[in-house]
Amino acid sequence: MHNEEGNVELLYHELKEVMEGLRLRYEIIFVNDGSTDGTGELLKEIAKGDGTVRVVELDGNFGEAAALSAGYQFAQGDWIITMDGDGQNDPRDISALLEMLRKGYKAVSGWRRKRKEDYLSRVLPSRVVNWLIALVTGVKIHDVGCGLKGYRSSLVKGYQIPHGFHRFLPALFGVKDEEVAEVEVNDRRRRSGRSHYGLGRIFEVIRELLTVRFAISDAEGWRRRIHKARGAISLGGVGALILLIFSFNPLTLILLLTMIALASLCLLIERNLLRFIRAQKEGVFRVREVMNG
Repeated sequence: MHNEEGNVELLYHELKEVMEGLRLRYEIIFVNDGSTDGTGELLKEIAKGDGTVRVVELDGNFGEAAALSAGYQFAQGDWIITMDGDGQNDPRDISALLEMLRKGYKAVSGWRRKRKEDYLSRVLPSRVVNWLIALVTGVKIHDVGCGLKGYRSSLVKGYQIPHGFHRFLPALFGVKDEEVAEVEVNDRRRRSGRSHYGLGRIFEVIRELLTVRFAISDAEGWRRRIHKARGAISLGGVGALILLIFSFNPLTLILLLTMIALASLCLLIERNLLRFIRAQKEGVFRVREVMNG
């Protein structure tokens, strides 16, 4: 939850109705990600009157990836269902996700086939990104951006997701394509507040796309290999530069520019892998307070 005071109470009541109807032991965890409006106070009032509700108050605004990581850490159940705090995910779809987990799938992803958003600015770019992510990760789901997902707790417990890498769930957890199910879910319009997403995330998506395959397989090993490759490429670039100084040649210039581009790409991937590795060691969030913890 980040600045969702207009959605808190209605979402809570919807969740309670759905979870009570399932007749399972459950908990509802609200992660307050540095809200500056009345979200935190409303959540605390709910937690005071309902022992099944736990509020995890983060010490600042860390972003969706960190908030998910916090939720994973504090969850106690065998199955974990995640959803956005803006009310666009429908709690009534939770039962369908649980059914897939009961069948033995390690992860389940919601699929908003009929999205209630602008086609050109949101839906079309999302479809392109979904296609690219499926191509890179090998996990072929249609809607990685859907916040409504389900997991076996053992798959995600303790996992620290660096900023931006939440776009690659559930592939980031190393699951195989056949271990992931999809469920068509209802997409609703935001009832209150404003979206926290914009076109500025495109660069982040591209940057993470270049890195995620390495992170999934062997982040530390690939970081070392790419570091060595960058050193070799840089030496080749120095050689091309020397040749260019003493004897200008268009082919040598092209070679130099190629070396610069490759070295820059390696540096970008290496830094992103280092960020991923540090996240697992140091964590991606800080907790200020936990209610009903």
